[in-house]
Amino acid sequence: MASDWQPTAEIATLRERARLLARVRAFFAERDVLEVETPVLGHGGSTEVHLDSLCTEARTPAGRERLWLQTSPEFAMKRLLAAGSGPIFQLARCFRDGETGARHNLEFTMLEWYRPGFSLAALIDETEALVRALLPGRGACRRHRYRSLFREMLTVDPFTTPLEDLRQLAGERGGLDMRDADRDGCLDLLMSFCIEPYLGREGIDVVVDYPASQAALARHGVDDEGDAVAARFELYVDGLELANGYDELVDADEQAARFAADNAAREAAGKPAVDVDQRLIAALEAGMPEGSGVALGIDRLIQLVLGHRELAEVLAFPASRC
Repeated sequence: MASDWQPTAEIATLRERARLLARVRAFFAERDVLEVETPVLGHGGSTEVHLDSLCTEARTPAGRERLWLQTSPEFAMKRLLAAGSGPIFQLARCFRDGETGARHNLEFTMLEWYRPGFSLAALIDETEALVRALLPGRGACRRHRYRSLFREMLTVDPFTTPLEDLRQLAGERGGLDMRDADRDGCLDLLMSFCIEPYLGREGIDVVVDYPASQAALARHGVDDEGDAVAARFELYVDGLELANGYDELVDADEQAARFAADNAAREAAGKPAVDVDQRLIAALEAGMPEGSGVALGIDRLIQLVLGHRELAEVLAFPASRC
């Protein structure tokens, strides 16, 4: 048995990881997308109720301040977009409290990129192209509406089924007490336990038209049945969610209102409020260009490419050995 001081991943695996990261960089270099770096620490965290940011205190030029470890490089990258960077990508270290397991680690690498002027459909195509560059030979790419998946696989409608019915079904399928869960909590559990494991088994599956409540940083619209949906997609391979993309919200007032609503939901759920990144709001006010962006879990993609069962096998020092 390996000692705690040793890395979890074999050195040969780490060499393969480096090779794959080089291919990612080459993919974007061919498309003239600029690689950038942004701070790990910022003055705001993620307000999403189902994510938990980590914070610390540090002595800065302004004195002792509370700073947040990024759950994603999104806020700082959007500030670069507003400053005129053009298309950009980053391989960023990210941190999320409580995320442990076969597919999660407290600290992980996120590949995130933004395409000013791109439609969501164009970004889906580019994301698929990147996945195929690293995972050649996958089958066809199929696109599904979120609502259709629930109807076909669970015979419920995520938008119209009464909350009590969703709570009962989620409790039965997840083996958890869901009596006080909100609609999105029930839908997230049902998606994770009952739908996601079957996606991307024969090729690449992309899901679109999520409920508007599940994408605080994306544009919202209305589907053909009159319900509010988010301009968002998720991409799946072998039952793993690899990428989450948005047609990005650029309205500063709307974004500030959504952050406030998120914090209210956090407090209602018994979670602490999170500092809002006012520098992001200021960047949106200054004028961030319209376009789309996507975050891809690069550790998960590498895990699939190398055929490993757990994320820890492609990390030198996962949380258990850090």
